[in-house]
Amino acid sequence: MKEKIFLCSICNINSGTCLEDCKFCSQSVRYKADIERYKQKDIELIKQEAISARDSGALGFCLVTADKGLDDKTLEFVCSVAKEVQKVAPQLRLIACNGTATLEQLKELKNAGIKAYNHNLETSKAFYEQICTTHPWSERYETCQNVNAAGMVLITGGIFGLGETQEDRVSMLRSLASLNPTSVPINFYHHNEALQLQPNPLTTDEALSLIKLTREMIPNAQRIMVAGGRELMFGERQSEIFEYGANSIVIGNYLTTAGREMNKDLQMLKELNLQIATSVK
Repeated sequence: MKEKIFLCSICNINSGTCLEDCKFCSQSVRYKADIERYKQKDIELIKQEAISARDSGALGFCLVTADKGLDDKTLEFVCSVAKEVQKVAPQLRLIACNGTATLEQLKELKNAGIKAYNHNLETSKAFYEQICTTHPWSERYETCQNVNAAGMVLITGGIFGLGETQEDRVSMLRSLASLNPTSVPINFYHHNEALQLQPNPLTTDEALSLIKLTREMIPNAQRIMVAGGRELMFGERQSEIFEYGANSIVIGNYLTTAGREMNKDLQMLKELNLQIATSVK
């Protein structure tokens, strides 16, 4: 019996307001990328997105905010959103992705019904200062440790194609493995002309080999998720990601870029005779 595929949907509940200088991120106000920006998405719209995700087979529903980390106002908003989503789609596993967070803040999210927290290391500790100068890599690692300490499910991964070396990629994967994550989202840099980075130099074959490497280096992870950049990176070869170790994908749109229509991903899985996961530990 083939492994079942875990589907996750992202909801950008606060967009384009970040003051940090992460060179890969169009949500930074520094780069003036042409994206939609808002402080708080309407709760009713969020609930509609949750219902749509559930009806399309998603088990995970991730509430994302575009700031360095949690403050009191953002924490209150995320908790209130979580409670409202649970009323209309209690089947969804709620995930929060709100930047750096303290142990106390994470416990509040957990009490609001959020089961998992996503905070990516992005790249290696050595290369990180090349892509971000406004906060250190160590803060990211510490937040992941806090997630574990809070008893939440840890989701942490990174981005390939930022100009890093293979040594950097291996280093990042080692760091990720040391955190014992349940899920590892792998993103492939999606270039925006407003950003300073050069376009992603990876070939499709190289990207597939990196999925395989991730699976090999983090064997205890329950899920290797191919997330941002999937459509652009793999094109007509998206189905091959499952042959290289992926068992989870993001369906629908991403934060500031459009994903593939959900029904096309569902059709792809059907053609591959891959079942969609309907429960999660």
